[in-house]
Order: sequence, then structure tokens, then C-alpha cells
Amino acid sequence: QVQLVESGGGLVQVGESLGLSCAASGSIFSIGAMGWYRQAPGNQRELVATMTSDGSRNYADSVKGRFTISRDNAKNTVYLQMNSLSPEDTAVYYCNAIVRARCTRPPDTYWGQGTQVTVSS
Repeated sequence: QVQLVESGGGLVQVGESLGLSCAASGSIFSIGAMGWYRQAPGNQRELVATMTSDGSRNYADSVKGRFTISRDNAKNTVYLQMNSLSPEDTAVYYCNAIVRARCTRPPDTYWGQGTQVTVSS
């Protein structure tokens, strides 16, 4: 009913930039917080950045000052601009959103399938 689809992952070199996008689609009444998480090989999934519908942002300390999260509420899309990338940023990046579907009362948490970001030395 509701799907999140990421795009923009790829292979970059140290110091380069990359932008990710995630579009929510389906029977959507409203979307609350949206965000990005990542999971590196052998590690737990961790928060990267989140953003509420009214514009409040939250970043992990490891990416603060380098990454920027933004969203277009009219398009149900969240973005992640990643600058000054390092090998430590290599991970699968997952989009997350809290969505209330049409004609339903409770909100649900949805995840995208993930997109690979690899930063080479």
C-alpha cells in the first residue's frame, strides 16, 4: 500500500559528494518524520539523519557538518546530500518514514529496500 524507494547510491572516492533520494508512494494521508539510516558490513543499523514535517533536523555526530537532510513534502520525498565522504561512510543506506495511510487511524513505520554507498580510498 505504501512504498519507499531509494535512489542515488553508487561508488565514489574519498572527499567526493553523493546525493540520495527517497520517494514515498501509495495511499498516503500524511507523513511524519522521514530519515536515513545506514548499515555497514558487520555493524548494526544506525541513524544518519532525520527530519520532521515541519523542518526540524537531527544528525548523527559522525555526519554532522558533512551531510544535509532535506525534504519536499509536496512530493513525499526526502533527500540526503553527502559531502566529504570517507571510507567509514560505506554502508547500505535505508530510507525510513512514519506514514499514515488514507482511511486508517494508526501511523506505521516504513523502510526502503536500501541503496549501496561505497567510498574508496
